[in-house]
Amino acid sequence: MWPLYLIVIMCLAPVVFALLAYYVPALGLRPSDHNNYGALIQPQRPIPDAATLPLRTLDGQPFELSSLDGKWILVSADSAACPESCVKKLFILRNSHASQGKNVERLTRVWFITDDQEIPEQVMEAYKGTHMLRADPEKLAAFLAPQASAAEREAALKAPMWIIDPLGNLMMQFPADADPISVRDDISKLIKNSRIG
Repeated sequence: MWPLYLIVIMCLAPVVFALLAYYVPALGLRPSDHNNYGALIQPQRPIPDAATLPLRTLDGQPFELSSLDGKWILVSADSAACPESCVKKLFILRNSHASQGKNVERLTRVWFITDDQEIPEQVMEAYKGTHMLRADPEKLAAFLAPQASAAEREAALKAPMWIIDPLGNLMMQFPADADPISVRDDISKLIKNSRIG
């Protein structure tokens, strides 16, 4: 009879385990409601028009952010001097972009430069392919970090990284001390599961 009991126990175990996972959340067996690393922005914010957020290329030409519609946009913001924290963000976004394999063309990168100073040549070389756009920090903060107070806005701009979806909505933010692997994995999941962009 023992072999029969063992077979019955083995057949019932997965059902019992599933019922416990579903009905007894205190056991910690139920998966969390979300598995993304970055914070979803609620509600999403559409890209402002050129009158609200004027942008210039490094050679002073106006740039329409809406011209990148249809692509996932990986965004960072910082001063032109680009301290170590800035370099780290640019590095994470560049490597996350490059690691997307056949989907690499579905993404692009933007660095919003919040002053008119000169960018170090080494940074220019290392991050070729990034759209480097000068923006007024106050107007940029109104889009990227509207919840921050005037005193907090500079830090709020410099710390995080963001993603804009192909429909032109700011939809995700990564923390200042973001883990590069987790950022890359979030981007991979977005690209894999999205039918747009």
